[in-house]
Amino acid sequence: MAALYSRRVRRANTLPALWLVSDARNDRVLERALARLPRGAGLIYRHYHLGRRQRRARFVALQRRARARALVVVLAGSAAEARAWGADGAYGSPRALGARRVGTIRLTTAHSLAELALAGRCGADAALLSPVFPTASHPGGKVLGPVRFGLLARRAPMPVIALGGMDARRARALGWPHWAAIDGLGHPRRLAQIA
Repeated sequence: MAALYSRRVRRANTLPALWLVSDARNDRVLERALARLPRGAGLIYRHYHLGRRQRRARFVALQRRARARALVVVLAGSAAEARAWGADGAYGSPRALGARRVGTIRLTTAHSLAELALAGRCGADAALLSPVFPTASHPGGKVLGPVRFGLLARRAPMPVIALGGMDARRARALGWPHWAAIDGLGHPRRLAQIA
């Protein structure tokens, strides 16, 4: 158990603590948001709403800005696609990520203890556990809440990133060091709360 904890801590310390997740809802403010993120934070580029060519062009433009700020850039898709696009890693379901490669960050989605266990078996570097709080992505959907989130996150075989209704105020209240947001980082006022 001590060895597992030690590996988890080492992996967590090499990943950004803060992640901006792209979406159609925050697309118009992404350049401003990237400029205000602390150096070393991360961008998870999704943009599922765009066609392949448009999605790639938008990725290239945002990646250029992110690199200028020393941000980690992860692409929603397979590890092979992430490498082809020049991303630092891949984000998706455990099974969709593909084969593990040295130097490629693998972030996975999770909503339960079973999904966290699957992410561990698939070699994910971290799991985005959601939704912690009510979120615009799934209005009226069931949420984990702070207590259940904490119980699941502490039992995970890898570092956990809190997602779902997150912003700086909620991250502080949750007392969890790794978190991600779509809307919670898409407004300058919310970015100002990070400092």
